[in-house]
Amino acid sequence: MRFQTSRVEEAVGKVLSHDLTKVVKGEFKVPPFKKGHASREEDIPKLLKLGKNNGYIHDLESGEIHEDEADIRIGNAVAGSGVTCSGPRKSRVVLAATCSGLLKINLPALEAVNEIPNVILATLPNNTVVQRGDRLGETKVIPPVVPEVTLTVIEDIGRQAGWVVKVVPFQTYRVGVIITGNEVYKKRIRDGFGPVIAEKVEQYGSSILRLVYAPDDPETIAAEIRKMVAEGAGMILVTGGMSVDPDDVTPSAISLSGAVVEKYGAPALPGAMFMLAYLGNIPVLGIPACSMFYKITIVDLLLPRFFAGERVTRKDIAALAHGGLCRVCSQCRYPNCTYGKGVGNLA
Repeated sequence: MRFQTSRVEEAVGKVLSHDLTKVVKGEFKVPPFKKGHASREEDIPKLLKLGKNNGYIHDLESGEIHEDEADIRIGNAVAGSGVTCSGPRKSRVVLAATCSGLLKINLPALEAVNEIPNVILATLPNNTVVQRGDRLGETKVIPPVVPEVTLTVIEDIGRQAGWVVKVVPFQTYRVGVIITGNEVYKKRIRDGFGPVIAEKVEQYGSSILRLVYAPDDPETIAAEIRKMVAEGAGMILVTGGMSVDPDDVTPSAISLSGAVVEKYGAPALPGAMFMLAYLGNIPVLGIPACSMFYKITIVDLLLPRFFAGERVTRKDIAALAHGGLCRVCSQCRYPNCTYGKGVGNLA
């Protein structure tokens, strides 16, 4: 690319290589003419009025792409389903969600894009719950122009990966809930778990199929699990009785139901006594008592992934270790905090 200075009267048809800014004291500062703008005859009096007698212009050489066009092509190359691009604005293209759901980032592809010289693509963390219109990421090239080959490489990365950034909409489930414990079943104390679980389920657009209370009896709990599956539950949450006390029989009850245990115990605090099992394809979650007392626990890290239709694995739970320690702030700031945001959790 060749830069040169030109009088505005002689720059018609030429491309501005920088913003020309209008400043009104105490009111505003805006660029009425942005870089990349092709100067027109009618622009001349406006430029002179701004005090711009000369400006920098450039001519693109063969094989060069202006940054604005480059940013648009990168955005289109990395945007998957549920993602739209807007801009460029301030030489950046913004990726935004077209629906509510779970943000998914193809980490190897993201790293590959950012390994390319003079290119950046920054995103929110993988597995972030997003709403329609939320900003998911931004991309830009560093210099005013880049070689065409830079963009073809990125477009190849996007094609081969299938997607780099996408939003998976939440699916609607009918969720079975079993509240365990003799103290609740026999009405010695009032249930505090049911409302908490219902709120967590309903915020993802799903509903409670049925909520039942069960005593500390493995056969009874197991029978309720099987019955809920037969009734069409897409997920089952079994609360309480998850520790190693003699009266805590929920883990054995889940196994007795025929569900295959994926993981018992999780490297996330609060939430260490969490259990994940599958009865066929139906996830059965053993929810520890901490979920009734703490606003955010491991349940909040994993529920969005189930509602997005994922089959969470033992490896996924093990990956929670990095970032799995909640700071238990006096005023909860989740998700704008470190809980669940470790690099290992982003797969």
